[in-house]
Amino acid sequence: MFRSGPATRRPTGAGARPPKPAALRPGARPGGGVRRTKPVKRRSAGLTPVRAGGALALLVAIGGLHGAMSSELFDARSTAVTGNTWTAEDEILGALALEPGQKAFTVETQALEDRVEQLPSVASARVTVALPDGVRVEVAERRALLAWAVAGRTFLVDADGLLFGELGAAPPEAAAALPRITDRRLASRGLAVGTVLDPVSLDAALRLGSLTPADVGSGGDALEIRVDDRNGFVLHAEPARWNAIFGFYTPTLRTTELIPGQVRLLRSLLLDPAHDEDDVLRVILADERSGTWVPRSTAAPSGSPKP
Repeated sequence: MFRSGPATRRPTGAGARPPKPAALRPGARPGGGVRRTKPVKRRSAGLTPVRAGGALALLVAIGGLHGAMSSELFDARSTAVTGNTWTAEDEILGALALEPGQKAFTVETQALEDRVEQLPSVASARVTVALPDGVRVEVAERRALLAWAVAGRTFLVDADGLLFGELGAAPPEAAAALPRITDRRLASRGLAVGTVLDPVSLDAALRLGSLTPADVGSGGDALEIRVDDRNGFVLHAEPARWNAIFGFYTPTLRTTELIPGQVRLLRSLLLDPAHDEDDVLRVILADERSGTWVPRSTAAPSGSPKP
């Protein structure tokens, strides 16, 4: 037979712990039983005046947007361009490439600015929209310092030597104030918009292009600058028709730093009281100290007419 072990007894007496009450089921009452509750019926909010007003406003907005998209009132049909001197307005409009019927409020201004700034003559551009149908383009162009004529074409040159534009048959009035360089060098026939002049030629052209007839002691009306493969840079005076040969320049051996001294030497020769400016045919300026001038030959007197 098997004996069972000692029975486990719960402690009784003063030190005994009371038994834990049994957990009540949801809805049960402490005394027993379950409390029954009635289901709560929630009332639908329905369409209140506030909600109705919001819905109406939304419908109106949707209808207005649809009307704006279908109406021609907002078509970008008016484009105003300002700040352009060297860049033709048609060229700027072509760069914008606005589609027919495009709505002004859908124009992406940054994209249009990027397109206009791709033009060689434009340094920066700013595009804004003027509702209902306007687009405004404000451009800042490169600054033209020289007009460079070569092989029947005339280009605009900025401070970096960049040929950024070309003057057409009817150039702007501002082109008349630019110093003009006539380039007859064979190597220059390939120049085009986007080409950059070598720094030495650019420096010599800017120095000589800044001269006026009075700077060299001439009483003439204008000075023209030419450069060719035979004499280098040459200054031509009108109407006196004399030439001053300044020569070729290099980065190290014969730099453009000679030009101010050559100008002073030319001035002293033209203002020499021993002769008149009209008597000078050619001046050769070897450097800032050495220069010679060739007199204009005078016509031999003709024989006396016979009676």
